[in-house]
Amino acid sequence: MALKELSSLEKFLGLKKPNKYSTQGDRKVPVLQSNSGPGVVGLVTIATHLTLEAKKPDLLGSSAEERAVVQQWLEYRVTRLDGCAKEDIRTILKDLNTYLEDKVYLAGNHISIADPLMYYGLHHIIMDLAVHEKEKYLNVTRWFDHMQHYPSVRHHLPPVVVLRNRVYTSGHH
Repeated sequence: MALKELSSLEKFLGLKKPNKYSTQGDRKVPVLQSNSGPGVVGLVTIATHLTLEAKKPDLLGSSAEERAVVQQWLEYRVTRLDGCAKEDIRTILKDLNTYLEDKVYLAGNHISIADPLMYYGLHHIIMDLAVHEKEKYLNVTRWFDHMQHYPSVRHHLPPVVVLRNRVYTSGHH
């Protein structure tokens, strides 16, 4: 899965020449193959490298605090979300829902590299939620829907219907 994500990330970043990737170990850690030395290992490290290669350092954060928050979410993706146990999903969604209460993006008012990577990591989870569960995590659902409609993010993933359409009577405005 990480290899498709990295390919989509390259497209999101506007990189023209696709890189070569492989995986290593039981956990299938991604490796960016390099002609000039050892490969770059790990999703976070590769994502950071690709962002700099695309000359878009602002996606890593525009201040020291934003860079720290972006790094926090990249680490969260790898340490908490990837391979999480089924019983941990509700806690992750609840925590993320609370965090996104007053935010459009994970690291502030602008998209960062953490947003598409968290989107990719959450896609299969959100896809499996029933409509009433998506409504329970409304802030996550709002952010997720925004990300899936953001230009150049969703490449290899199918769209997810996030909320049912509601029809209100005139007394409910």
